[in-house]
Amino acid sequence: MEKEILIFGHKNPDTDSICSSLVKERLSKKLKMENVRAVRLGKINKETKYVLDYLKLQEPELVEKLEDGQQVIMVDHNEFNQSVEKIEKAKILEVVDHHRIANFETLEPLSYTARPYGCTSTILLEEYKIKNVEISKEEAILMASSIMSDTLLLKSPTTTEHDKKALEELEKIIGIDIKEYGLEMLKAGTDLNDFTAKELISLDAKSLDKNGTKFIIAQVNTVNIPDVLKRQEELENAIKEEIESKGLELFVLAITDILNSNSEIIALGNKVDAVEKGFDKKLENNRVFLEGVVSRKKQLLPNIDKNI
Repeated sequence: MEKEILIFGHKNPDTDSICSSLVKERLSKKLKMENVRAVRLGKINKETKYVLDYLKLQEPELVEKLEDGQQVIMVDHNEFNQSVEKIEKAKILEVVDHHRIANFETLEPLSYTARPYGCTSTILLEEYKIKNVEISKEEAILMASSIMSDTLLLKSPTTTEHDKKALEELEKIIGIDIKEYGLEMLKAGTDLNDFTAKELISLDAKSLDKNGTKFIIAQVNTVNIPDVLKRQEELENAIKEEIESKGLELFVLAITDILNSNSEIIALGNKVDAVEKGFDKKLENNRVFLEGVVSRKKQLLPNIDKNI
């Protein structure tokens, strides 16, 4: 019996990580690779749950640590500090990603596909087309959900013409009002009321390391920034615990208004000046409002990283 191959996105998975894992599993099986299985590296958020419930799909199994030599395919990430425990001991067969390449090393050659697109699923759609594989309605909804999530309905500065064209093609297969579906999906992810402060700051948090300086940029989506800021004190207490327990120099929480395309930042740590320098604004009460800033990859990370 062939060894099982696990497919997964990053820790604290978002919709692209989960849906792209499921799509890659389905594509691989259509290409006669039967021993693949999509899994997840963290709790499913409400936005992703909306997609899975819509399609009547079960959540992928949670995996917290790999066995030495486990065969894997990584999607929507490549940095080891964003991946599963013991990833460095795994046999990485393939990566499909749309992020920067950092903290990544393998012992053997592999298939590596990286594109500067807004979403991993846009890359996967190209793979379907290149390999002349028919796309089911379910697969189309999974990919469209990923694209609309990662690009905030094509309004994020990470959006490329490839993403726009991909969504147009997928909408023809799906046969529903994709924008209405996408807005309901995004709104489902903004229901934050039953999350603890610790859960909120971990929902979509990326751990980063620049020359030994560890920092986290986390993001939550909302339709009402002031409503989230009512919890600032408990959010800051949770952030301080993360800074202490993980030895961080900086923790940035972006509270992003998905309707008006703005973000309010809460920043704590020894390197908060990286935020102030990056956006030429002073923090007041550990906060700063950033008009037109919605993308961690395209707007937050580059401006902060260069000042760390």
